[in-house]
Amino acid sequence: MITGEIKNKIDQIWTSIWAGGLTNPLTVIEQLTYLMFIRSLDVKEQDNEKAEFLLHVKRDRIFPQSSIGQSMRWSKFKNKDANDIFMIISRYVFPAIKNMKHGRLPDFDENGNFIELPDESGAEKAETSSFAKHMADATFMIPTALVLQKIITGLDDLYTHDIADLDMQGDVYEYMLGKLQTAGQNGQFRTPKHIRDMMVELVAPTPQDTICDPACGTAGFLVSAVEYVRRNYESQMSKADWDAFKTTMFSGFDTDPTMLRISAMNLMLHSITQPDISYKDSISKQNQLSDAYTVCLANPPFKGTVDAESINDDLKSVVNTKKTELLFLALFLRMLKKGGRCACIVPDGVLFGSSKAHKSIRKELVENHQLRAVISMPSGVFKPYAGVSTAVLVFTKTGAGGTDKVWFYDMKADGFSLDDKRNAIDDNDIPDIIGRFHHLENEGERKRTEQSFFVPKEEIVGNDYDLSINKYKEIEYVPVEYPPTSEIMAKLHELETEIAKNLAELDEMLKKENV
Repeated sequence: MITGEIKNKIDQIWTSIWAGGLTNPLTVIEQLTYLMFIRSLDVKEQDNEKAEFLLHVKRDRIFPQSSIGQSMRWSKFKNKDANDIFMIISRYVFPAIKNMKHGRLPDFDENGNFIELPDESGAEKAETSSFAKHMADATFMIPTALVLQKIITGLDDLYTHDIADLDMQGDVYEYMLGKLQTAGQNGQFRTPKHIRDMMVELVAPTPQDTICDPACGTAGFLVSAVEYVRRNYESQMSKADWDAFKTTMFSGFDTDPTMLRISAMNLMLHSITQPDISYKDSISKQNQLSDAYTVCLANPPFKGTVDAESINDDLKSVVNTKKTELLFLALFLRMLKKGGRCACIVPDGVLFGSSKAHKSIRKELVENHQLRAVISMPSGVFKPYAGVSTAVLVFTKTGAGGTDKVWFYDMKADGFSLDDKRNAIDDNDIPDIIGRFHHLENEGERKRTEQSFFVPKEEIVGNDYDLSINKYKEIEYVPVEYPPTSEIMAKLHELETEIAKNLAELDEMLKKENV
């Protein structure tokens, strides 16, 4: 979470860019992302060099070994003269990342002419297009050498002294998004990393899974899934597993070309060289994918604008509505294979809305699939960008029912204050949520007065498929004993006498002053 001094440093970088004449906030965010990507490539190359030196294992290099190729590295140009930095990035580095293939940057000859990397066949050739197709329209727009030098210096200071261990690309984007006047109109809010990580822990992906986020934004959920699989299975994965991990395991869709470029860069930095990151309106007729994935992770847009004529008929047959939060639930069910599992964020209105569409999608989840959990989150989770109350739904696609009882959890703290500052605090229910969810066999005796409990399907059906936790939780009232009325009245009379006495004394003091 970016706070305090870090925010001030980012604001200074932002001010420098604005002062240079680049005033479109989304353009600023995109340009900063390019520069962070360029720096991260050099960090990754340094890791390759260390591995070769310490382990004596040859690693594929990102940067060409020529003098021009090495000059493109952040560590080599960051302290140069402003004009030199501008020339290196605009003439060499930016054209190189636009033409990156197979995880490698192309070289330039001694005259500065571009040397195109050779195409390779099969999967590797497909790998080339996955990244390049989203970078084809990218443009380097930093206006002057001095502005570029200020950005380079500011970012390097941030990485070196403040946020070396954070998901910088995503966190900076999240903070910058707060500067967009239109932020939130179409649900464009990045999900906090600790919430994404919790949701990934709940569905527990394995190397055999195929994972999709059909509203991927900056690919945050996919990155969290990448990190989970590495953390839990890295030592067990076969060559076939690693090939799938780098290519076909992760997919994401979005309708914003800028988001797709950011997603492609973000995943490439996590060694996912061939994800399916595609321009696609997920709930439209354009998307015909069905029974394609084993895991869906998403925070779909809330209250997004949608053209009724473009909505896929398959989705309307499940839930006839223009509300994107309901259509995406139907989409998850269609895109998942049987036995596939989903963790997604929904606004609270999905849980208790009384419209026919709201009831029909809840009925679909409860009656025709296995709704496993409803985790109610506090409204401050998305602050300072939004104060909407949300919940996490966890379900498995079965097509044949399976909901016997639903586990509810009332999250009260997520490890951060629930105000706009979102400072780290000790209270955090997330470890408890994860631990209890993976041991639901121990939850049967929990009472409705506790933070988590089961509700049988029959009771949910009887309540019109209402899934709001407040419908089922019980509040334990502790009786308070008050003194007898006569004692209370006696104390009131005492107070009245004391007040009258004090007023009389004050009256006397004022008379003496006026004499």
